[in-house]
Amino acid sequence: MKMEKLLKISEVAKILNVSRHTVLNWIRKGKIRAIRLPSGRYRIPESEVRRILEGGGNKGVQGSDR
Repeated sequence: MKMEKLLKISEVAKILNVSRHTVLNWIRKGKIRAIRLPSGRYRIPESEVRRILEGGGNKGVQGSDR
């Protein structure tokens, strides 16, 4: 079984061209799925970034909610 790559919030922010704060808001609002590590930090599966870049399906992230 192959493990999916998990990305840091800063990496996701750079890929999506938004701020780290925006990515955190999306996580808190359930607009992007994230895994919380025992340290309290988040990691976002690469598939979530692809989903957003491809249009997001029915759970897309529209706007930055800033």
